[in-house]
Amino acid sequence: MNYLLAILLPPLSILLAGWPITSIVVFLIWVPAIIFSGGLTHPMFIILAWLIIHQSNVKRTG
Repeated sequence: MNYLLAILLPPLSILLAGWPITSIVVFLIWVPAIIFSGGLTHPMFIILAWLIIHQSNVKRTG
């Protein structure tokens, strides 16, 4: 479910993955990037969120 949330709100999914400081930094960069680029940078944040979610799952299981 967190992977689906990453598509819409990457900073929130990063926060739910257990990375609060990274989530704040991503949010502060994500909002202006969405406004100024018109959403062209959004896939970059989705990929970043997926990588962080995957890393937190790997740390948790092994």
